[in-house]
Amino acid sequence: MSGKTIQFVQEVFAHADIRVGGDRPWDIQVHDPGFYSRIVRDGSLGLGESYMDAWWDAQHLDQFIYRILTGELRKHVPRSFKALRLLVAEKYFNRQSKSRAVVVSDAHYNLGNDLFQVMLDERMVYTCGYWKDATTLAEAQVAKMDLVCRKLGFEKGMHVLDIGCGWGSFAKFAAERYGVSVVGIGNAVEQIELGSEMCKGLPVELRFEDYRDTKGSYDRVVSIGMFEAVGPKNFRKYMEVVDRCLKKDGLFLLHTIGANRLNTDPDAWTDKYIFPNGYLPTIAEIAKSIEGLFVMEDWHNFAAYYEKTLLAWHANFERGWPALKEKYGERFYRMWTYYLLSFAGSFRARSNQLWQIVMSKKGVPGGYVSLR
Repeated sequence: MSGKTIQFVQEVFAHADIRVGGDRPWDIQVHDPGFYSRIVRDGSLGLGESYMDAWWDAQHLDQFIYRILTGELRKHVPRSFKALRLLVAEKYFNRQSKSRAVVVSDAHYNLGNDLFQVMLDERMVYTCGYWKDATTLAEAQVAKMDLVCRKLGFEKGMHVLDIGCGWGSFAKFAAERYGVSVVGIGNAVEQIELGSEMCKGLPVELRFEDYRDTKGSYDRVVSIGMFEAVGPKNFRKYMEVVDRCLKKDGLFLLHTIGANRLNTDPDAWTDKYIFPNGYLPTIAEIAKSIEGLFVMEDWHNFAAYYEKTLLAWHANFERGWPALKEKYGERFYRMWTYYLLSFAGSFRARSNQLWQIVMSKKGVPGGYVSLR
């Protein structure tokens, strides 16, 4: 191991006030000297993989990632070849084409319902909670779903399309609380199967269906935490599908994680292990995709609540790990820990945003009343 490589990495970390071998919660302990050359060679992919391999640790991983992001350490490290390859692929190819749509489902959402039943709240809501008046994860998720229903002005008897329905958590809530009927679509088999059981007896139909194939006429359309899988080459098509399915006087709510800047490098570790082919849209990309189709009525950012949601998921995961350990193994444990805590750090750093956007076709007569 070159002394220059070690010195370079330590100097880069120093820009974020991170010490190798330090005793503060965000400092790191290196267990394998190969760590240094690995992150120089592979960047964020090497950082995440070396954590999975137990080459290093940090007492509070979320604080370590927060300092990396707020310290803008990417400016001090050249792009790795793998990161460049990912950036080129995103620019020139449709990584979220219809034929590739199930890749993220197979890699993530079909990992096993037992994992998500341990990690999530009892309703199995896998998106950011709304913590304004909530004190528990369950309360935050109910508050979020109720906020969506109120923003869309649900009334009994309305017909609702839920694009990216997951386990049908929102569909079930809306049907029970507001008396609407819901068609939910998704492309994760395990989610659809369990969700259909959870929604049994309610006016809810969950379908294994790509959004590009969806037809019908609906009073309201909602999409909570799915747009991140659509991709920039499909944003306009996605909005055209919503336009096709939404009645003339209907409302559409889009709930999505967003990026601060266009052409941000995709994170190679996240793309490989957590959300393959994922892409976070910017404000400009969303605006361009709805031009001529929708009027933006309300734009609500509550990204700060995602850190709290992720930390709650991580606490549940830690408590439930003994029941999962034999099936998933130690490397998965470190991978999932890195995922949850690094994302918590990124939202604390405000590197990622969380938006709820309400849209109408021609504008709400008299104006839309924003709800918070």
